[in-house]
Amino acid sequence: MFDRLAVIIDPHFRTAALNMAIDEALLETAETPTIRAYKWDHPALSFGYFGKFADVANHSGERDLVRRWTGGGIVFHGGDLTYSIVIPAVESAFGESSMSIYEKIHGAVRAALAANGQSVELATNRAPRISDSCFANPVRADVLSNGRKVAGAAQRRTRRGLLQQGSIQGVDLNDKFADEFASELSSKCHYMTLDKRLLSRAREVAAHKYSSVNWLQRR
Repeated sequence: MFDRLAVIIDPHFRTAALNMAIDEALLETAETPTIRAYKWDHPALSFGYFGKFADVANHSGERDLVRRWTGGGIVFHGGDLTYSIVIPAVESAFGESSMSIYEKIHGAVRAALAANGQSVELATNRAPRISDSCFANPVRADVLSNGRKVAGAAQRRTRRGLLQQGSIQGVDLNDKFADEFASELSSKCHYMTLDKRLLSRAREVAAHKYSSVNWLQRR
């Protein structure tokens, strides 16, 4: 999908707010397509930009709650592989439709899972909505295993680029899966860490946005 891909090595367990803020900071600054797989320091729940806080408030005693900048439904985090992909506006892939990008990224997820012996396929249409939980509602190009959704994602497009945040759960993943997923997206992956300037910006965004009650409960 990409001629080259920056793969962020981020071994640290981070708060829900900081994870969201790092993704936003990457969207602000990334100059090449970039992927980051990340971890949570507590069980967490993220919900889409247009979601209602009232629908998740009952989980506040057991999970860190955070409103994503991307859309989509409710996603439980902790035992999943969570990732973000940033496509800068200068990249040719940015000019493709959001669905085309979604389908290609999930095609790479499917290929990586299949290479590890999983029986998986891409959904061909949207299933009837049965709840606000993202993983209860497969949409076109989500990854399915035996008819059950195991990978979903949501996007945000700005003038700077496109951010896709995704989760893979309910399947066995080896320790190298994130690298195998990245390799399905590009044959030229280069690895890097988060620099101090980006982390500083992310902490600023987390404090003023994702950690704030106004952002969390805006709807």
